[in-house]
Amino acid sequence: MKVLGICASPRGSKSTTLRLVQAALDGAKASGATVELVDVCELDIKFCIACTVCFKKGKCVHKDDFQGLYDKILAADGLVWGSPNYFNTVTAQMKTLIDRMADAIHCQLLEGKYCCNVASGGSNYDQVTTYLDGVMQKFGAFVTGSVGAAMSQGPKAQEEAEKKAFVLGKTLAEDIKSKRDYIEQREMQAENREYFKRLVKMNKENWEHEYEYWNQLNWN
Repeated sequence: MKVLGICASPRGSKSTTLRLVQAALDGAKASGATVELVDVCELDIKFCIACTVCFKKGKCVHKDDFQGLYDKILAADGLVWGSPNYFNTVTAQMKTLIDRMADAIHCQLLEGKYCCNVASGGSNYDQVTTYLDGVMQKFGAFVTGSVGAAMSQGPKAQEEAEKKAFVLGKTLAEDIKSKRDYIEQREMQAENREYFKRLVKMNKENWEHEYEYWNQLNWN
């Protein structure tokens, strides 16, 4: 059982978001998971240029650190995503990573995985967790939950958030073990899956890789 933590705060070891991601990973580890932490801000990940080559060939034209991280994401059973709130959304580093995962959304490649999301912010960290919850569900994953720290409430808010993140990490690991079914999320995912299958069929002449992927699944 592998759980990958992805932190997108540029503040390195001083990051309060990093502490939340680590707390969630500690909780997952306490429940038997093998964990790994990746600092996206230490990687060279270039912007998506909307060339659609990944749709056609299954690989990106950029030669950077993305593919190595992407392989880890696809190999993980669970994911912990973390970002501070920068102007009502995730950091540029996190958004760049997500934008490069367009092939994953068309093929619903996070199906069967479980995610949780953590964030820090002045008083509106929930703008980030809500955004990440939605993205992960669009990718096909179940969202176990989210935790945030409102830094405007002082150090105690961070301490409480870390405790909650630890429990959330344990719950994430238990969800993976039991293959928990979140019915409302599953219904939403089914709608997304049908939508993207239709989209790929419409573009089958240009999105050869994605069309062949769904073909191999017999469009199920």
